[in-house]
Amino acid sequence: MYQFGFPGLIFAILLLVYFATSAIKILREYERGVVFRLGRLIPIKGPGLVIIWPVIDKLVKVDLRTVTFDVPAQDIITADNISVKVNAVVYFRAIDPTKAITAVEDFHYATSQISQTTLRSVLGQSSLDELLAKRDELNAELQKIIDEQTEPWGIKVSTVEVKNVDLPSEMLRAIAKQAEAERERRAKVIHAEGEFQAAQKLADAARIIATEPGALQLRFLQTLTEVAAEKNSTTIFPLPIDLIEPFLKKLKKDAD
Repeated sequence: MYQFGFPGLIFAILLLVYFATSAIKILREYERGVVFRLGRLIPIKGPGLVIIWPVIDKLVKVDLRTVTFDVPAQDIITADNISVKVNAVVYFRAIDPTKAITAVEDFHYATSQISQTTLRSVLGQSSLDELLAKRDELNAELQKIIDEQTEPWGIKVSTVEVKNVDLPSEMLRAIAKQAEAERERRAKVIHAEGEFQAAQKLADAARIIATEPGALQLRFLQTLTEVAAEKNSTTIFPLPIDLIEPFLKKLKKDAD
């Protein structure tokens, strides 16, 4: 009788431990438990200590943290018929654990697929210049469209960022030539603006000198100072026109 009861006691203890470990679950702060009792959905459990009925209850854990998904490089033909490879990153999280489990089979896989198809669709309607220059607008449009698609699944897409745009080597050379031509154009415009401003200043100086005869004499003296500072054997001395004007008039009168 003793030998028969001891194995039974061991079995009962093991069975009790099994049921205890199956019934007691601990969910972290960022986890929620979606419980199905005999196939029917019951209120969400967690976080903390959760007790379920073994065999008749099934608990599915849902992580509420933001998930970073790297969208693989997609072959895209832009609106101006240029073939490029574009990849992106998507940030999303489950805000309704019940819908995330019951509305879609695998919300991670579904979100990744809708992200890839939306990336190809939206960027395929944009030109290369828009893809390179209007990155923020395209990111906002991608986020809005993907979020609208995943909202019925209880998934919130917070951010979509286009990472890399790989261009063919021929297009890279064309863009480099365009950039070089743009820099040359800017240099010529800046040089022309400098010449125009210098001409304006010279015109202003000429008007001032025309109204003030002494200003021209001062300018001659300044020029003489600048020339004398150089190491040369030439000495320049400005001679006012007023001193020789009487002689010029006399010569003209004699000639007449």
